[in-house]
Amino acid sequence: MTTMTLQVPEFLEADHQDTVRFIAAKLYESGKLSLGQAAEMVGMRKWDFAETLIQYEVHYLDQSVQEDLEAFNLNAAK
Repeated sequence: MTTMTLQVPEFLEADHQDTVRFIAAKLYESGKLSLGQAAEMVGMRKWDFAETLIQYEVHYLDQSVQEDLEAFNLNAAK
């Protein structure tokens, strides 16, 4: 992984780890990082990072998987 220096406002610097988790979550959400890459970026295991995504309202499952699950639930209910 490459090291990058990012200048952030002082009020964000106070909670550095939270800021990095937020950035990783948003990079995952945008498709720039895989779950594993985002987890590695913040030094977490994949499943622990997946739980972190909830804090930032980032869906772990993409829209196509959610649609498949909804269709499965509707068919199972019939």
